[in-house]
Amino acid sequence: MAISSGQMRAARGLIGWSQAALAEAAGLSRPTIERAETKGASAETLTAIKRALEAAGVMFVPENGEGPGVRLRKGKRK
Repeated sequence: MAISSGQMRAARGLIGWSQAALAEAAGLSRPTIERAETKGASAETLTAIKRALEAAGVMFVPENGEGPGVRLRKGKRK
């Protein structure tokens, strides 16, 4: 499942991460995260971002008629 820029921003908000924190966790630069959140990114970059956020407890919810979303796994609350 591909993730949207809105899901990335929402996921960071749920876990309290800055763009710099996500960049470090994903092994990317902060400008790469900024571009991904505003203009999109390659499949490889999105995969790295998604893996880092999932490792931090984020679950990506697919489109189900209400739009895609994010939530935290049980036990991973801040």
